[in-house]
Amino acid sequence: MARRGLPLLRQLLRDSAAASSSPPPLKTLASAETRRSVTYMPRPGDGAPRAATLIPGDGIGPLVTGAVRQVMEAMHAPVYFETYEVHGDMATVPPEVIESIRKNKVCLKGGLVTPLGGGVSSLNVQLRKELDLYASLVNCFNLAGLPTRHENVDIVVIRENTEGEYSGLEHEVVPGVVESLKVITKFCSERIAKYAFEYAYLNNRKKVTAVHKANIMKLADGLFLESCREVARKYPGIKYNEIIVDNCCMQLVSKPEQFDVMVTPNLYGNLVANTAAGIAGGTGVMPGGNVGQDHAIFEQGASAGNVGNQKIVEQKKANPVALLLSSAMMLRHLRFPSFADRLETAVKRVIAEGKYRTKDLGGDGTTQEVVDAVIAALD
Repeated sequence: MARRGLPLLRQLLRDSAAASSSPPPLKTLASAETRRSVTYMPRPGDGAPRAATLIPGDGIGPLVTGAVRQVMEAMHAPVYFETYEVHGDMATVPPEVIESIRKNKVCLKGGLVTPLGGGVSSLNVQLRKELDLYASLVNCFNLAGLPTRHENVDIVVIRENTEGEYSGLEHEVVPGVVESLKVITKFCSERIAKYAFEYAYLNNRKKVTAVHKANIMKLADGLFLESCREVARKYPGIKYNEIIVDNCCMQLVSKPEQFDVMVTPNLYGNLVANTAAGIAGGTGVMPGGNVGQDHAIFEQGASAGNVGNQKIVEQKKANPVALLLSSAMMLRHLRFPSFADRLETAVKRVIAEGKYRTKDLGGDGTTQEVVDAVIAALD
């Protein structure tokens, strides 16, 4: 029996070798090519719908937040909204809104108009201070199909959000004399620097640039730079450099592709982010968020200068792209990466095709037409 089994075994081995040397059927190749790799392994309960606080805001805010709601519903995103009416002319943010954000930990917000003068505090600043949203992140990048003066722009501006001139610490000393305080602390400077380097490290960014005016404000901006340098030494794989804010603005408009991640104090960051947004395609397409240790608010990345434009509101031609991309950031923050990818891909496809664009992007489309196009482009 053993002698008869040996030739049979040899034949089976020859057949197996011949089969392995021949190419696999086309059907097998096709299925192998289309098979997806494991990109996200959820923890138990990750797929449960998450509550998010929604503040439609003023002017165009309800239009663009309404656009986000429509797209979220169309792709059955696991997010539902608790909506609160907040307006920029209020004396303070209602306590129930703060409580909702503390509970949900995430908020999506339209623009809030800040009255000029009159002693009315900015509700945007109030929210950042109350929730300690110390990091503002704005991503300014070229969108395919949208012509701009510069190419290869992909800048992330990370701005300290709770102190400095922009925090509104000012008072009238005597009639006709106003004192505005710029407070810089080592604690806040270190944590914003660490946030910037952590972001660069986790997102495969190569360089962090600190923006400052330490040649004049030697103590305040000097402390900010000292903190950035200390943190930079802990990330030897990331290139670190520094630039004075006035030279930074000139370099941004002449050669923006040299910048990668930028970390800034409060006021400089607002100016740099808006400049970078204008270079990359306009404030209407740049996403952003304000992030703290426990809470996050996502909104249009650069200043929404058209929030109170009544003509845009009446014509219903507000650009929803920035807030749609910000909501994709929110989905990624909530650990729903596939929904974020679908939304981003659909928005970029609509921009690239160029058929449906609002006036700020060279078109004449309405908010609803852009929304309908994005929904149609969802995978």
